Amino acid sequence: MSTGNAPFVKHDAYAVLKVRDFRLFLTFRFFTTIAFQMQSIIVGWQMYELTRDPLALGLIGLAEALPNITVALFAGHAADRYNRKKIIVLFTLLFLVGTLALFLFTIPKLGILAALGVFPIYLVVAVSGVSRAFLYPSIVALMSQLVPRELYTNSSTWSSTVWQLAAITGPAIGGLVYGFFGVRVAYLGVLFFLVIAMIMLGFVKNHPAPPRVEGETLVQRLATGLKFVYHNQILLGAMSLDMFAVLFGGAVAMLPIFAAEVLKVGPQGLGFLRAAPMVGAVLMSVVIAHRPPMVHAGRNMMIGVAGFGLSIIFFALSRNFYLSFVLLMFSGMFDNISVIIRATAMQLLTPNEMRGRVASVNAIFIGSSNEIGSFESGLAARLIGLIPSVIFGGIMTLGIVGFTAKFAPRLRKLNLKEIS
Repeated sequence: MSTGNAPFVKHDAYAVLKVRDFRLFLTFRFFTTIAFQMQSIIVGWQMYELTRDPLALGLIGLAEALPNITVALFAGHAADRYNRKKIIVLFTLLFLVGTLALFLFTIPKLGILAALGVFPIYLVVAVSGVSRAFLYPSIVALMSQLVPRELYTNSSTWSSTVWQLAAITGPAIGGLVYGFFGVRVAYLGVLFFLVIAMIMLGFVKNHPAPPRVEGETLVQRLATGLKFVYHNQILLGAMSLDMFAVLFGGAVAMLPIFAAEVLKVGPQGLGFLRAAPMVGAVLMSVVIAHRPPMVHAGRNMMIGVAGFGLSIIFFALSRNFYLSFVLLMFSGMFDNISVIIRATAMQLLTPNEMRGRVASVNAIFIGSSNEIGSFESGLAARLIGLIPSVIFGGIMTLGIVGFTAKFAPRLRKLNLKEIS
């Protein structure tokens, strides 16, 4: 590898792991992500058992996305105005309370679901959406405070790696525990991991809130993040590409039906299917840690999203569990290319005092793509059938890549090495 002053040219692939606070923070993210992923798969399978309706699965995503998007700008404002660690503590506790409520719903003697149906589950999912809306911008902004600028790419890569490792572990644990021990024990497992995460976060040092800009009204502060992204073709193009690609190309919300009716592998198999994209993402993260794809970042990002779309199309056609697992693994490999490039661009192009608000705008895009994408998947599956809906989504993803390549030339030509 050639030498030079830029961190993308010569770097220690493990440099950021030598920073104590960053290691502790990664540990916190690891256990919270396990908890979040476990809860997602538990709620999905529980809802499918209760309703046998693909639209009911899609509504889980909508129930989380709408409150998430509604409060996202306020969450970004809070992350840029108040102590970010305290925000993370508060809303992790809120998520924990929601998990406790889901556990109580499973106790037959209380009769909550018998009396009210699945509405209480949707209500808790909505509260969880608010919690995650506040967590995301504070986590992103605090992470940038824990490491020097020259380690931003390294920190994005390892943060993604740890997240993906936890996202592999979470669904697998959730599916296995649900399958062998039942829903009640599964929710107790979520509570266990959340408590461990809170302990790890307690050891991370406090970092001061960014300096306030006097004279700005609340409306002006809320609008600042939107304006910053809107006037930056690179960030706007990257976020839009991810939003529309996953909005149409995501098949995760329908995995309970694939596991039950197409592949016939039950909740245990569902856990492994949910983990498969993360397995691929971790493999790609290891490659990126040693060979960052930053010189032709824009081109590489578009190749990654196109590969994601193709993987989803072939997954829809598969009838073999092992082939389906491999195709989902490839979808995660391709998707993680764009995830790391987008995260690095956000860190490099956004000043510290605006990171919370810009991250909240990104969260709106992510919420639209993941959770509203789940609703779109459920609705499309009901209208045109499960398999055709997933194939259609993959084709739409390929079309979106072509559209972005044509109308966002600065993103297509992005070279993050020059920005560093």
